[in-house]
Amino acid sequence: MSTFTIDTATSRATPTPVPGKRMTVPAIRAHKKDGKTDQPLVMLTAYTMRMAQLLDPHCEMLLVGDSLGQVIYGLPSTVPVTLEMMCAHGAAVVRGSWHALVAVDMPFGSYEGSPETAFESASRIMKETGCAAVKLEGGEAMAPTIDFLTHRGIPVIGHVGLTPQAVNVLGGYGARGRSADEAKKILADAKAVSDAGAFCIVVEGVMEQIAEQVTEAVPVPIIGIGASPRCDGQVLVTEDMLGLFERTPRFVKRYADMASEIGDAVGRYADEVRNRSFPTDEQTYRPKA
Repeated sequence: MSTFTIDTATSRATPTPVPGKRMTVPAIRAHKKDGKTDQPLVMLTAYTMRMAQLLDPHCEMLLVGDSLGQVIYGLPSTVPVTLEMMCAHGAAVVRGSWHALVAVDMPFGSYEGSPETAFESASRIMKETGCAAVKLEGGEAMAPTIDFLTHRGIPVIGHVGLTPQAVNVLGGYGARGRSADEAKKILADAKAVSDAGAFCIVVEGVMEQIAEQVTEAVPVPIIGIGASPRCDGQVLVTEDMLGLFERTPRFVKRYADMASEIGDAVGRYADEVRNRSFPTDEQTYRPKA
């Protein structure tokens, strides 16, 4: 854990990084040896500097997910998210962290056109944010792009199974791999992404046995979300696991009810403002005697 110091420029308490180096791509990859991971990797999403500060001591990886479209901007899906959004939030998360590897999602339309387009987008993300890796969705079709990026110095996290950017093609967010053909395709996608050079792969929203098969068959760490406890790691949207939204996806466990706590705190504040019990002498400036 870190200690806290007062930033005299802002009067805010900010964490002082503990000695040690930030997690690296080889360190993440090395968590899986001979097809097994002794201690699962912990990944959570982060979109702001302050949330990154709070999550960083507990995570090996922080993902600046394009889920910020819904979580931060209230968009109906991740499809409208822009490269500018990802760069701005990615830079904030890098500034707020010192231990976890930070990866940034490549938004829809920024990489699918060609490997050259993907490199232009990915290099911009890395330059403007200082992140260590990018994540992109897609299986066999994206393998040449992943190969192109990794051979040019850009580490890539793959993403197969339920791919939210393809929600219009998939017809919704239902679990994938219910049919034999679809299960076979997910496994082939994961192998192709791994063979292309991805150093780990997110497997989202798939039937449990499919996630287990992928984890056993692929040499790189598999990070599950709505997958299986036998994956090499887990990731959740932080705001979901903290209970900041009324609706919780089936694969999410709520570890807190922050929405209620925030509502209660704001309610007390509003009452005190209206009855003039806030601010008190402790929160006002008066001439010194």
